[in-house]
Amino acid sequence: MIPMPTPAETPPPGLEAARETFLSFLGRKGLRVTGQRIAIFEAAYNQRDHFTAEGLLAEARKLDPSVSRATVYRTLPILTESALVRELDVGLDYKFYVASRGKRVDRAQVVDIESDKIYEIDAPFLEWYAKSIAEKVGLEVVSQRLQVQGRPARGGADKDVEGAE
Repeated sequence: MIPMPTPAETPPPGLEAARETFLSFLGRKGLRVTGQRIAIFEAAYNQRDHFTAEGLLAEARKLDPSVSRATVYRTLPILTESALVRELDVGLDYKFYVASRGKRVDRAQVVDIESDKIYEIDAPFLEWYAKSIAEKVGLEVVSQRLQVQGRPARGGADKDVEGAE
């Protein structure tokens, strides 16, 4: 019997294409391709859930022990500018990040303020809503986000929500 790889060992879909996109982005920006940057990219893209810079540092060091905290903090803006990683500010002293993986459906973030767990819910109405609001005041939408913060309902059972991650 052949052992099945664990989820952590299975590369996420599109890893090779995303790596090529990252390398191309670095080249267009005139930035060097370094082992540390590649380790940080791979650690970020392999994350199945939201992560912090400190969590990314720990994961990147598993791939390349020489990765420094400063390089992680300098590389995260490069990853977000390349659109391979999205930055989420949920009002804490630190930010969360998530690998984009090519998803284009607008998503709303629902933050459990007691556990800091972030759920992403498909929200296809966001683009229409933002456009209609902006047009009322003569603006063109550049970006939009919907973020809800809450705590577990008292006496409520956990719910599986369609479209949530």
